[in-house]
Order: sequence, then structure tokens, then C-alpha cells
Amino acid sequence: MKLLRALPLLLLASAAIAAPAGKQVERLDRGLIAIDTGDAVFVSWRVLGTDGAKTTFNVYRDGGKLNKSPLAASNFSAPAGAPGGRFTVRAVVNGVEQAATAAAIPWRKPYLTIPLQKPADGPDYRYGVNDGSAADLDGDGQYELVVKWQPTNARDNSQRGATGPTIVDAYRLDGTRLWRIDLGRNIRAGAHYTTFLAYDFDGDGKGELMMKTADGTVDGVGKAIGVANADHRNASGYVLAGKEYLTVFNGLTGAAMASVDYLPGRGDVAAWGDSHGNRVDRFLGGVAYLDGARPSAVFSRGYYTRAVLAAWDWRDGKLSSRWVFDSDIAGAAVSGQGAHWFSVADVDSDGRDDIVFGAATIGSDGKMMYSTGLCHGDALHVGRLDPRRAGMQVFMVHETPSCYGKNGMEMHDAATGKILWSVDGDGGDVGRGICMDIDPAHHGAECWGSVGGLMSAAGVQISPKRPRRINFGLWWDGDLLRESLDGTQIQKWNPQAGVLDTLVDGATAGAASNNGSKSTPVLSADLLGDWREEVVWRSADNNSLLLFSSALPTAHRLPTLMHNPQYRVQVAAQNAGYNQPPHPSFHLGAGMEPAAPEPVHVPPGDL
Repeated sequence: MKLLRALPLLLLASAAIAAPAGKQVERLDRGLIAIDTGDAVFVSWRVLGTDGAKTTFNVYRDGGKLNKSPLAASNFSAPAGAPGGRFTVRAVVNGVEQAATAAAIPWRKPYLTIPLQKPADGPDYRYGVNDGSAADLDGDGQYELVVKWQPTNARDNSQRGATGPTIVDAYRLDGTRLWRIDLGRNIRAGAHYTTFLAYDFDGDGKGELMMKTADGTVDGVGKAIGVANADHRNASGYVLAGKEYLTVFNGLTGAAMASVDYLPGRGDVAAWGDSHGNRVDRFLGGVAYLDGARPSAVFSRGYYTRAVLAAWDWRDGKLSSRWVFDSDIAGAAVSGQGAHWFSVADVDSDGRDDIVFGAATIGSDGKMMYSTGLCHGDALHVGRLDPRRAGMQVFMVHETPSCYGKNGMEMHDAATGKILWSVDGDGGDVGRGICMDIDPAHHGAECWGSVGGLMSAAGVQISPKRPRRINFGLWWDGDLLRESLDGTQIQKWNPQAGVLDTLVDGATAGAASNNGSKSTPVLSADLLGDWREEVVWRSADNNSLLLFSSALPTAHRLPTLMHNPQYRVQVAAQNAGYNQPPHPSFHLGAGMEPAAPEPVHVPPGDL
């Protein structure tokens, strides 16, 4: 159990003003869902991170209790009944039954359809749903979804050409749109330009939205930021001049509440490595508990050469800079070491989150902790990948043979950067890599990439044959192993046959994936029900979101993963760059030891 460094001082203060223990998490409801499977109704709900270990549950249909004795589990299969039944759950604490949840009416399909309001297409582009995020924007204990609409003429930074504007919407799960933000002509559209962070940064129980804006961005109430009619695009379609801002938006209305100059400014574009804007406009972002208690936003610019990270706090209606790390000033060894996504974890177990920027890690204080020197890569994973080792590990693939040498795919100690094992990259760009527990015969996670075979967490080759899917993963089927999520398919590794067996194919319901060969969903996270993860795909016609949830029973009881702060902040960055699946701060896999509960607290108030 980790304690805040400030705890000894707090113990000297009056108990009446003592700060809450642990990290701030969302005040969630039970996330109750019911899914009609034909011969039964599968009912599933959250165990909260603030629940006691002995909290149990009773399940009701239309006011009648269905279970004979209180349930320790967080799912229940009810006999099929007449259509239209209403299910509720009541927690039992110290033998006393608590208030009922809001009622859930069973889904008639294995997914929930969330209608969207598609933006009007432009003269030379159409809009499609791209990456998403989740936050409780209105304080009711339920998640809303924030989605990015990307025009079909979106560009990679290396490509010339003007783009249509990026649009960001927020929706309740019933399809009610809360607001729409138009980033405008001065924010170029593409995978590397816009990271948005939806999170309750100030602890008022309602999430905010934070992202980079520019002259002409229009907020959710129709008000322009900066100079409304400014057009900073050059003849090649790049935006290499003009004001850049960081803006905090109200999560309920979309209104801009504060804007400051974006840090760092672009300055001399050529100083970032080229004069046409490929390297200067590589942006990432994430959420981190830098003080061990409250969330901060971290935004970055650049990773191929110079890298700058800026940490921000949103407190009491004010946006303030916590620190800025600049590889040109504070750590040249970080230059060129960034990945296409950064992860957040408390790598040194001091209670404060650190930024795993790729091949280098920046501490919670904004100072470089280490650099492996293996340079840029497309994928990385951070978690308790090998639970036999102390602390956490980072699994990463690398792009440049002249830099990585023989370490094209490697695992290193997250606190020190020490290489634990590696696989030769065969002199090429190792463009894919994933690490998750798929085989119960081997302790910890299994790791594989676009080179080599299937590796154990200890770096021993299990088989020269690896799963053919390398993009994403989620917990789905009820055991503690993780399944492959790639394109619109959820598949389970069969170690004996050496193949992936398909469990779900969202394409049969009209689902489509995003981001070309990355084949990622809009979002995957523990959004509803028990601890397992949901997947949100877009419909192929971009008129709706399709939210899939498992209706397979599980005997395992875990608190919602969204109340594990490390998992939660990694979910928050799922819309950034080449995002990777989230990992909790404990090992979740076959044969896992019971995870010691991490102290967390929720904002004051009632649902």
C-alpha cells in the first residue's frame, strides 16, 4: 500500500481538515446493465474501489429478489422472463441492504446502439468517427462518451494538403448530445495533431475537457477562441504560424473556461528537425497524479528530435503550469526517445505518477529519470508485466536499427531503464508489439511483435509461432487471461493449437474499426458492469456507436478497473497517437495474487 509523502505532516493536523487518503477517482454508480441472451438475462454491476471486501449484493427483477443469499460476485444470470422486466441491485454492507440502483432494462442485442449527430460534410471531405474517451461530465455517476470526428482528408504530418476541421462531441449513452466543439481551420486534422483529455481535474465531481486550440476554435456554446476569422494555413496546408492555446472546457456545456498560450510554442519550426512541419506538430497528452493525490494534465510536443512536456493543473477555476521539461535544456538524452504514445505509471513506487515517454521516462517532478537510448518506437506497454520482479516493466518496440542495435523489441525495468531482455529487430522497423497474459502455462504476460516468436515475461521464447494479431487487447470472457482486440474481432489465444479463436465479430453488427492498419476501436475500457472491459466501435455508416459488453459469467470479483488510477489515466490517453491498451498497477492474469487495494477517494457529494 502506497502512502503520500505528505502523510506524516497531515497526521499532525486536525482530523477535521485531514486530506482524503489516496488518489482522487470518479464518484461512479454501479454501472448496472442487463443483457438478454435468449435463455437468460445476464446482469452485471460494478464493485467500487471504495467498497469493503465484505460488501455483497442482492439482485431484483420488478421488485422481487432473485438470489437466495447475498452475492459476493458482481454478475448474475437470471432466468428468462417476460420482456420489459426492470432489474436493480442493492449492496449489502455489514448485513444492511442499501438503496437500489437505477433500474436497467435488458438489452435485446449484445450491444447498445448510441445514435450520433454526424457533422455536415465539406466540399471535398466527409466526416467519420475516430478516437474517443469517457468521463462523467455531468456528475451523475455514469460515463459520457467524447468522440472526435475526423474528415476524410485528414493528413499525416509528413503529407501536404489542407484538411477539414476536427470536431469533438460529447454524448450520453442514450445518444443525447451535450455539446459540439469545432477546432477550426487552424488545427490541422490527423492522428498526431489533436489529443483531448476528459477528466475531473479539479475534483468537483464533473469532468472537464482539455486540449490544444487555436484562433477560430468554436466552443460548445458557440463562442470563438482568439481571432475568429484568422487563417494561418500556408500554401501546403500546414499551420506553422499563429496563436496556439491550451483550453479547458466545461464538461457539461462545452464552454471554454480558460485558455493560455500552449507550451511550448513552435518557435523556429526548422529547429525541430524539418522546415515543413512534420516534427514540430507531433502532439501527445495524458493524465497523471503528479502530486500523488490529484490529477494533472500533461501535454507534449515533439519526439523524433526535441521533446517538450508541459504539466498543468486545473484548480479553483485557474489553469496553472506545474512544470515544463525540455530536452534542449534539461535532458538531451530524451531527444529522439519518444514513442507515438506515452504512458503514465508510478514507476518508482513513491506514490506519484511518472511519464513513460517511450525510451525515456520523466519523473513526477518534471526531471529526467533515465533514457535507454534505443530511440523512437510505435508501441509500448507499462504495467506489472512480470509479477515475479519487483515494480513495473516497460515493453517497447523500436524503429531505427542504427539506434536500437540488437534490441528491436525489449522489456526494461520501468524504474531504472535496465534492459531485462530483448529480441533482435532483424535490421528493420519493428512496427508492432503487444504484451498481455494469454497463456496460463507461463507466469506473467506474454509478449510478441512483428519480429521473433512468442516470448514469456522472463524473455524466454515459448514458441516461434506468435499470434497473428498484434494491435490491442481486452479482458472479455470471464477468466483472467486477456483477449486480442483487433479490427472488429475479439479473439482468444488457443495455446495448444497455436491459433486465435473468434469470440465476437462486430462486423456482423455493422461495426468498423479506426486508423487504418492500427485497427483500433473508438474506445475500450471498463465502462459498465463488472471489472471486464467494454469495446466501443463506430458503425460503418458513422451514424452511431456500438457499445459491446460481455454476457459471459465470471467467477472473479475485482473492483472496477476505472477505480485503479493507473488504468484510468491510461484509458484517458486512448485517443492520443498510436494508443495502446491500458494496464492496471497490479498484475491481472492467470494465477494472480490478490491485489492489495490501492487507497482512493471520491469527491464529496451524493449521486
